[in-house]
Amino acid sequence: MIIKMAKENQYMIRDQCNDIFQKSIEDYHKHDDIDAPVHNPYPDNSLEHLLYLKNWIDTVQWHLEDIIRNPQINAGYALQIKRRIDQSNQKRTDVVEYIDNWFLHQFKEIKPLPDATINTESPAWAIDRLSILALKIYHMQIEVNRADATEEHRKACAQKLEILLSQRDDLSTAIDQLLYDIKQGRKYMKVYRQMKMYNDETLNPVLYQQKNRSL
Repeated sequence: MIIKMAKENQYMIRDQCNDIFQKSIEDYHKHDDIDAPVHNPYPDNSLEHLLYLKNWIDTVQWHLEDIIRNPQINAGYALQIKRRIDQSNQKRTDVVEYIDNWFLHQFKEIKPLPDATINTESPAWAIDRLSILALKIYHMQIEVNRADATEEHRKACAQKLEILLSQRDDLSTAIDQLLYDIKQGRKYMKVYRQMKMYNDETLNPVLYQQKNRSL
């Protein structure tokens, strides 16, 4: 992905992100199946590929979270879904870090200014929130258009949708500003790695104690 320059001295990635997230969500809902294979239309190793994959993982997980909240769900199936959600969270984190690595490479020649500051979150973790916002907007729009819902429900959802759209616009602008500040040396970024513990049999006491008992 070539990050567009909308105006002189302005970094722009918002349109690319939001368009790719919308495409991913629409592609998923062609089948609306948590087991549907992902067909990523973008070249491997490109930022577009990573953004599409990131949102696809989020979209599948959104529906996994819906399924597990069914009060009539079979306990055994619920456990399967919970484990899939755990696996999905790990994949989501991995892809966010791949995206940050892409940005680190993009900015590797940039020397931060002496008074440069670090942001509260990296570009990719901000983009992660933008991906989730895309899903909230998509599903809130469905509620706004629900023929079987009350007028009161649709009106309340329309108000929420306006807030979500405003939030997406603000977050998109903030991401562009962050990337521009990094490019100018006013901000710098680090990738800490999330080091999730619950999936690691050497860090989760339930897992390593179980492993020790089986030895």
